[in-house]
Amino acid sequence: MPLAIEITDLRKSFGKRAVLAGLDLHFQAGDRVALVGSNGAGKTTLIRCLLGEYHAQGRLRVAGLDPLAQRVEVLRRVGFVPQLPPPLRLRVDELIDLGARLAGVDPATIGNVAGQLGLDVTRHARQTFAKLSGGMKQKLLIAIALGRRPDVLIMDEPAANLDPEARRAFYGLLAQCPPETIMLLSSHRVDEIAGLVNRLVEMDQGVIILDEGVGRGDIAGQLLACRLELSEPLPAVTAELERWRFVAKVGGCVWTGHLAAPDRHRFLAAMARFAGQIVRLAWGGEEKG
Repeated sequence: MPLAIEITDLRKSFGKRAVLAGLDLHFQAGDRVALVGSNGAGKTTLIRCLLGEYHAQGRLRVAGLDPLAQRVEVLRRVGFVPQLPPPLRLRVDELIDLGARLAGVDPATIGNVAGQLGLDVTRHARQTFAKLSGGMKQKLLIAIALGRRPDVLIMDEPAANLDPEARRAFYGLLAQCPPETIMLLSSHRVDEIAGLVNRLVEMDQGVIILDEGVGRGDIAGQLLACRLELSEPLPAVTAELERWRFVAKVGGCVWTGHLAAPDRHRFLAAMARFAGQIVRLAWGGEEKG
């Protein structure tokens, strides 16, 4: 059966509160979807239904499979990164082995992805997942999801705890996913993931209020060259530029660097605090990472 997610009249309530109020959606191979909406819109509930965690009314199929009745088969085909890391007591090596075994891949593949994100799984192999830092947990969960080479990739605020270098690697890894992969990227802010997607679905109070195609969704792996001139190299602004891996020239007043294209808005927001010290900011074109 062709890869697709079919959702028809999906309804879910908690007590008297309707969280999903008759959703109708169809995602097909190659869809890169931004699933956006405020807290309480129903995004997380929809995701949990797709993962077979909730009973709901209506029809829901992932690659022709029922997530409740055929949950193991569905989870073999789905990679998932939650917004909040679960309180797992497994060691890092045990968690990698479990993810690899479920998907039938070599654990070394997951370790390689983690390394690209800046996490040395060999060094932390016997460390309990719960004792990792927030950023390390996020890198490991992303590595397991991507390393399993899923048909469907579901991520809830996936880059929230990543440093700029890891974010850049993460976007590059997304760009390497097979073109037929279905991606659902949930976020509160559409500008965070706008460059990664080709479709925007907005939810509010359990219903779809917007569903439209956007852009081409193919800039995840692009790097943008940036040159920034300062009136003076004050410590606060130079520290922020160093965090973004920019390099100083001309006595510290000129800085150059490369940004992952989806990070452009985040970078500009970070630099807005120092607008009084910025003489000029120029983008020098795009290149593939």
